[in-house]
Amino acid sequence: MEYQFADGFWWGSATSAPQSEGAAARDGKSRNIFDYWFEIAPERFHDRVGPGEASTFYDHFRTDIGLLKTLGHNTFRTSISWSRLIPDGDGEVNPQAVAFYNAMIDELLAQGITPFINLYHFDMPLCMQQRGGWESRAVVEAYARYADTCFGLFGDRVTHWFTFNEPIVPVEAGYLNDLHYPCVVDFKRAVTVAYHSVLAHAMAVQRFRARELPGNIGIILNLSPTYPRSDAPEDRQAAHDADLLLNRSFLDPVAKGRYPAALLQLLERHGLMPHCEPQDAQLIEDGVVDILGVNYYQPRRVLAKEGRRAEGPIASPEDLFSYYAMPGRKINPHRGWEIYEKGLYDILMDLKENYGNLPCYISENGMGVEGEEAFIGADGRVEDDYRIDFIREHLKWLHRALAEGSQCKGYHLWTFIDCWSWLNAYKNRYGLVRLDRADQHRTIKKSGYWFAEAARRNGFD
Repeated sequence: MEYQFADGFWWGSATSAPQSEGAAARDGKSRNIFDYWFEIAPERFHDRVGPGEASTFYDHFRTDIGLLKTLGHNTFRTSISWSRLIPDGDGEVNPQAVAFYNAMIDELLAQGITPFINLYHFDMPLCMQQRGGWESRAVVEAYARYADTCFGLFGDRVTHWFTFNEPIVPVEAGYLNDLHYPCVVDFKRAVTVAYHSVLAHAMAVQRFRARELPGNIGIILNLSPTYPRSDAPEDRQAAHDADLLLNRSFLDPVAKGRYPAALLQLLERHGLMPHCEPQDAQLIEDGVVDILGVNYYQPRRVLAKEGRRAEGPIASPEDLFSYYAMPGRKINPHRGWEIYEKGLYDILMDLKENYGNLPCYISENGMGVEGEEAFIGADGRVEDDYRIDFIREHLKWLHRALAEGSQCKGYHLWTFIDCWSWLNAYKNRYGLVRLDRADQHRTIKKSGYWFAEAARRNGFD
């Protein structure tokens, strides 16, 4: 076999509670910010489809976990819904939520699938947002108590924990751009949200380690390798600034226990430093992860910002650089994203060379396609050869990184079944399994059979 992976390689997929569970207003769950935003601005969501039922994992988790087994999974990531487990954000635990998550975890283990549990996936409880969200240190403390509650309830069986998925997304989408609720556009407030997210992560790590539980704890970051348009000094500086603000602002504190000096200087220079308490530095230093989840979809290509004065004021990161489309690039036309498989290898080599070869795994990688019904064959199966090509080509570069010494432990696809996706709802389908929203019927796609075979053989030709 040409591409063989080590015994124990993690084959699996990822989803999240708000995107898969549904039952958004049932069994004691309170509203999160996406439930609320859909209530007040349904026109912002594709086809006016909100998170109410999602892909009904809450009701179908046993048969869905059976599908995971069919798909060759030995691992699976999902998240716990803070607003389901602790409806008022910082008080009593909801027994119906405990029963659900216990049953889900037990079913995964019974099927031989190791659960990877994430604690936060963009879904701030509305009651916590109303108290300031990630701008509030009181909410940071409440999150730490929520995390500790999860460790106490499920830590006897869950050995792979993650504090956040893509914590920069709420910063970029909710506080730098009018893309996610609360739709604030304010660089200074965005920096505070980012900083407090790192503090919340570190507090959760502290609580986990205090319990002396088996297993490990990490965080999941969407890392986009940043490439300058040219070797010109101004393009290289633009790439450096983009990488600093959009990758290393989270990667360095969680992997090294400190922020890059250049980032602190940039924030100081532009009056963007958040309020820091004396104990914060030690907390962050102690919050270094055991393992890093890496979400990779596309590269970031930048060039120098036209007309920018070196010391001019900045209102957003994009005042320091511009994006550019590389001529001749391969692209997913449905999502508008460049497909650059080598970027995955470049991330893993960066972690190896600059971050002590931190243990990691590919926690998301996937291809969203609109109008997949056009690819349904006579037998009712989606013939998604494009997704097979996408997965295979990324796995080839992952295999090369492993051959060169990367400590990457596995590969999780986004996602196992077509799921609800924030403002895009079901516009772009990512699953190995097709969801018929009319009757909730599940049908394995061609890619699902390919993935199952690769997992069974622990590699591919």
